[in-house]
Amino acid sequence: MINIKQMHHVAYRCNDAKETANWYQKMLNMELQVAISEDKVPSTKAPDPYMHIFLDAGAGNILAFFELPNSPQMGRDPNTPEWVQHIAFLLEDRAALVAAKADLEAKGVEVLGITSHGIIHSIYFFDPNGHRLELTYASGTAEQMAELKRVAPAMIEEWSVTKKAPQHAAWLHSDEFNS
Repeated sequence: MINIKQMHHVAYRCNDAKETANWYQKMLNMELQVAISEDKVPSTKAPDPYMHIFLDAGAGNILAFFELPNSPQMGRDPNTPEWVQHIAFLLEDRAALVAAKADLEAKGVEVLGITSHGIIHSIYFFDPNGHRLELTYASGTAEQMAELKRVAPAMIEEWSVTKKAPQHAAWLHSDEFNS
């Protein structure tokens, strides 16, 4: 039986490893932890030089990037809206989110939000590689989270048949809940 302890790292592509490491340090206070560079891909032995960097995303989480100078210029999946693929980071509370938004805007970053998702509140912005980032804080109660977990299987089952939004958790976006 597989017993996952935590996510070790998530890896994305970047245009420039140095620029990316510096941006994440300046904007999000993530320190560069490790840099690995090879001329061949260890798993496939393909000749493809790369720089692989690992940034401290807090609480033992690592955000990693690959710079691939011999590959075509990176892009996004043109069939997926830019709001779908993103990296979300948890902050401690609303005050931290408000402060982070002000800090990013003062540094020239265009920020969207604060957006309410009922049980979390978020801001959104892009890194220099075009990756969408989210900073969020959790506001849901233990009871609300338990209810969402309880209805999740039924929601997925209904969605798989209808491809229409099930209403089991519509309360998340009700005016009454978000007032």
